[in-house]
Amino acid sequence: MPADSAYVSVLRTVTASLAARRDFTIEEIDDLRIAVDEASALLLPHTSTHSRLSAFFLGGADSLSVTVSISDAQVDRDDEIDQTSFAWMVLAALADTVHTGLENGLLSVTLSKTRDPHTR
Repeated sequence: MPADSAYVSVLRTVTASLAARRDFTIEEIDDLRIAVDEASALLLPHTSTHSRLSAFFLGGADSLSVTVSISDAQVDRDDEIDQTSFAWMVLAALADTVHTGLENGLLSVTLSKTRDPHTR
């Protein structure tokens, strides 16, 4: 989809739906929804006129991993993702793991969350 903040709501909705299908709690679903929003906020400043926003989801019985990325990213290796920003701190607090990547102009943030085993 276009790399525009207007389309981030689509990613949040898909994330929430997938998490609900994996029986995540309401709080965990909200954490994932906000985490995807923050990941997108970190990526969108690096877009070009031809950039596309995309997401890849990988789910297990008790987990969900989301990779949010933009194509044709305008970024140097020294300026990938600001890991000192408020958005990064929120993202790191909400997800179990967070990783960034830059390969062939594709800038990505991958986050994962595992469902609390005590809520089954």
